[in-house]
Amino acid sequence: MNAPTTNPPLIDKRGQRRLSRQPGEARAARQPDVPRGESFFATCPRGLEALLAEDIVAAGGQQVAATPGGAGFAGSWETCYRVNLESRIATRVLWRVASSDYHNEADIYQLAHDVAWPKLFKVDHSIRVYVTAVRAPFKSIEYITLKVKDAVCDRFRADCGLRPDVNTAAPDIRIHLFVTDKTATLYLDTSGEPLWLRGQKIAKVAAPLKENLAAGVLRLAGWAPGTPLLDPMCGSGTLLLEAAGMTLGDAPGLSRDADDFGFTRLEIHNRALWKRLRYEAAERRTEAPPRLQIWGSDIDDDAVARSVQNLAHAGLDDLIEVRRADLLEIDPPATSGILIANPPYGERLGESAELTAFYPRLGDALKKRFAGWHCWFLSADPNLPKLIGLKPTRRIPLYNGALECRLYGFPMVAGSARS
Repeated sequence: MNAPTTNPPLIDKRGQRRLSRQPGEARAARQPDVPRGESFFATCPRGLEALLAEDIVAAGGQQVAATPGGAGFAGSWETCYRVNLESRIATRVLWRVASSDYHNEADIYQLAHDVAWPKLFKVDHSIRVYVTAVRAPFKSIEYITLKVKDAVCDRFRADCGLRPDVNTAAPDIRIHLFVTDKTATLYLDTSGEPLWLRGQKIAKVAAPLKENLAAGVLRLAGWAPGTPLLDPMCGSGTLLLEAAGMTLGDAPGLSRDADDFGFTRLEIHNRALWKRLRYEAAERRTEAPPRLQIWGSDIDDDAVARSVQNLAHAGLDDLIEVRRADLLEIDPPATSGILIANPPYGERLGESAELTAFYPRLGDALKKRFAGWHCWFLSADPNLPKLIGLKPTRRIPLYNGALECRLYGFPMVAGSARS
């Protein structure tokens, strides 16, 4: 139960289910879960907290409380596994291991030293400490990071005579400290690499949209599987991949290796439970139709090539059409649907004069060609609605990393009113 093993893949490269169990797998899957009542905190892009809370509830989480940048919840380890496996919005799932009030750096050290770390993970796993502070009185976050690292290593040395190595590039165990002006809380990262790294994209473009933000944009725009979807600035195909996964009922965590999660390196890890949840998720995948009502295009040949390459790597290239086309000239692929794009703005396009010329033409093209569609644009440019010449019905605040953006919604009807 302690050491992770390599599990056979549940889905192949094209996402098809592997329905045959390995010898003894059915019996192992019925082993009981660990006791309920753990406390967790899941992080997400700011602006998607309500969607994250929905995912947590769907995974069985209780006492869900959304806060800026994430949501806390209570639940069993099955809930933790399911959020890691099934949520398209979560970035990480953190397990709370200790919390207390503090007065100084010595209290932080003592809090970390009091945790029985050797009972949580083996000494031969490398570690890294991350510190997030909000209104904390410390002059140096680096010093606090060092104190926590020292406390963990000192506890290992006291209990077993050895200490774990530190690996700042690719640690086995990620330890997170969150401090406010009064309280310090320690977490162990159950996700490992961030969950938006689905393991599907092998070709990237500059300024890519993260997968969980793309999934959030799709849901905020009201898109649902079966509704025609067009991304006319598809870049590396992130929106297309997320929409396809939602349509086929794919659990996003299935595209990652079974042992590529932080909880697989914890002593409490329940391999039988994890194997069962992955098997059940694979069985829920729906059969793919000959073609999805999802289209992508881009004016850049290289972006089209990268998008096609990523779709092929995910086994979806024969389900989604991607071609080179200019948004200002493209015709809609259906009589109605949802258009979503992450258009160029100041940080990416450069000259403001180019924006001033592009956006009015974009508004004209949408009004002329896309009547019956609902068009959505994620942009950090607050002048977009004014420049595009159309009045948005929705302005949803979001963050693309540290960059504050808005998701603007423009319903296009015949004779759309100019702003």
